[in-house]
Amino acid sequence: MSRIGKAPVDLPQGVEAKLDGSKLSCKGPLGTLTITLFDGLSAKIEPGKVTVDRSADTKELRAMHGTTRATVANMVEGVTKGYKKSLEIVGVGYKAVLQGKKVALNVGFANIIDVQVPEGVKVEIPDPNHIHVSGIDKYLVGQVAANLRAARPPEPYKGKGVRYMNETVRRKSGKAAAGATKK
Repeated sequence: MSRIGKAPVDLPQGVEAKLDGSKLSCKGPLGTLTITLFDGLSAKIEPGKVTVDRSADTKELRAMHGTTRATVANMVEGVTKGYKKSLEIVGVGYKAVLQGKKVALNVGFANIIDVQVPEGVKVEIPDPNHIHVSGIDKYLVGQVAANLRAARPPEPYKGKGVRYMNETVRRKSGKAAAGATKK
């Protein structure tokens, strides 16, 4: 049995879980999240905890057992604390501007790149070179941050681009000096 899958998910004070057929929902102080359980998996709600069980021992169900339990744990953490990713923009003239439900990135291309922000995700731009993405859904927060970074990933020669906060960019040296040829 999956070591992760058989561990129960503890429900902190103020979080309640409901099971409606194959839909499991968690409601907490920050909001509500819902997932649909994979066929062959079931959830059992007990006071203060949720456990995920599987009906058979097939390879597919073994793979989804731990994944589903981890998703439920992420839902519980999301509705209690929430998730946050921070990005920074490095480069002369590179900047970000929030325009309604999209982020306009000016990152060295001839056109401005627009990245849509879905419902349930909050984007803050305290200054033109920093972006904070937050929300209760770990997947959505990570996906929006990845979409912003994908607009201009950091390049290894000058380090310019959009990167996660505290991400180290492995730098490469440029061309060798003109007189440094092999003999």
